[in-house]
Amino acid sequence: MTAPVVRLLRWTRPTRPTTTLAVLAGTATVCCGVGLFATAGWLISRAAQHPDIAALAVAVVAVRFFGIGRGVARYAERLLSHDAAMRSLADVRPRVFARLVPLTPAALPLRSGDLLARVVGDVDAVQDLLVRGLTPAVTALLAGLAATGLVAFLFPPAAVLLAAGLLLGGIGVPALVAAWSRRSGRAAAEAQARLSADVAGILDGAADLLAAGAAPRALADAEAAGRHRSRLAAALARTGGAAVALGVLVAGGTVWAVAGRAASATARGELDPVTLAVVLLASLAAFEAVAPLPAVAVALGAAGRSATRLFDVLDAPIPVTEPGVPAEPPLGPVTVRLSGVGVRYAPEAPWALDGVDLDLPPGRRVAVIGASGSGKSTLAALLFRFRDADAGRVLLDGRDVRAFRTDDVRRLIGGIPADPHVFAGTLQQNLQLALPGADVAQLEEVAQAAGLLDWIRSLPLGWSTPVGQRGSRMSGGQRQRLALAQALLADPRVLVLDEPTAHLDPESRTAVLATILTATAGRTTLLVTHDLAALPEMDEVVVLDAGRVAQRGTHEELLAEAGFYRDVWALEA
Repeated sequence: MTAPVVRLLRWTRPTRPTTTLAVLAGTATVCCGVGLFATAGWLISRAAQHPDIAALAVAVVAVRFFGIGRGVARYAERLLSHDAAMRSLADVRPRVFARLVPLTPAALPLRSGDLLARVVGDVDAVQDLLVRGLTPAVTALLAGLAATGLVAFLFPPAAVLLAAGLLLGGIGVPALVAAWSRRSGRAAAEAQARLSADVAGILDGAADLLAAGAAPRALADAEAAGRHRSRLAAALARTGGAAVALGVLVAGGTVWAVAGRAASATARGELDPVTLAVVLLASLAAFEAVAPLPAVAVALGAAGRSATRLFDVLDAPIPVTEPGVPAEPPLGPVTVRLSGVGVRYAPEAPWALDGVDLDLPPGRRVAVIGASGSGKSTLAALLFRFRDADAGRVLLDGRDVRAFRTDDVRRLIGGIPADPHVFAGTLQQNLQLALPGADVAQLEEVAQAAGLLDWIRSLPLGWSTPVGQRGSRMSGGQRQRLALAQALLADPRVLVLDEPTAHLDPESRTAVLATILTATAGRTTLLVTHDLAALPEMDEVVVLDAGRVAQRGTHEELLAEAGFYRDVWALEA
């Protein structure tokens, strides 16, 4: 069993009592089957000798008991094992999402479809691990020992043959199947991840694909990926079929060997004919215990691959550390200061920010501009606490932000991240994400400040209007205004706006910038932007170049000196 599977099993510890009961119920199922076959064999053989009917009464009752008990035990095993699996999933899934929350802002290097497959499909491996892996394997061990013990009590030489057959069928065949399916199983998992990522990409970019005339090619690629996945699934199915055939062959060979040895003993008078029938039928029924084990080997292999893929995501380093004993967040207006801050995304990578100093005292509005790749969005991510600085310090009222809980910092420093997400709900539901429980009066106040209220009131459904997937029923300007309204409703002490006019047409960009300038009057604000129109209204403009501060000052001061700022204003003019 691989280390990731063992780690996954540790997460199922709360359901171990239920899983243990499921194993016992499964063992009882197989034992009842062995008892049923053995008792039926004794009853038929003994009845052939025409004894008094009273001599068969106990056996008749035993047959009924084992027949009914087998069905009841099987039902209990299914009920208990699935209950344990569902309870484990209910416990594991929140753990996974709780772990993903601090990771996602750091932009995990996975396509959305692949990530979805890991946190949904691979988490479901917990269910397969318990229902198709652990429970049948332990049941086979206990039931195999019980059946071998019964046969050993009746005829020890046959027990040796039965034990060898059970070991071959329960260990040899599954090991062979695991070896056969390892490569194709890994390839099938990777193909499934690629297919999920391709389908998610097609759905997300359907409009662009249609506009570019690339939809047929994208669909053809997805169909090819689906056919490849089907071929791999068929190969796994053939392996499963071969495993079943091998299992039947081992079971048949073992029973024939037991029959030959027992018949020889009967011919010599060492074993009576009735016991012969019992030994044969008990040996045949014992293979019910190991029959599922080839499938168990495949399930454990799949669970191992799923667990590995899952922990590859969950073991990614968390970009933000939480303090052991968090400090109390400051009250009232706050001052944010960056002192010699450096950030890079890999140990050998160039610095995305290098020695940056920045002051945001209460009420001050600062704009950060620069060419693409200059470090503007990295600076915003730092303030949003999406990652920690690799050098220097970010101070909040004179204390390192790492001394505070991340959630406390985000309540003090908030705003609009790059490319804000709009969820497929209503306008009210999306806006209330910033302040759950906010009443309509509060929503209307921030919507008015963001320039959305008149539009919302013009809609037939008003606040209950669905916005579509990713806000597809809204214009770009409306989505940005909704993001601004969310930021205003959250009411952070420091407002960080990361490219709030990105992807907008000139008219919408001008209108949104005017709204931002009005809404941020008197607020501590950091505006990260490519647009120049709002810069004359800022208290300070900081120019970044390759992660360093190249220029800083007011609009008038920067126009008076040669450099990037004056050059871009000349181009704008």
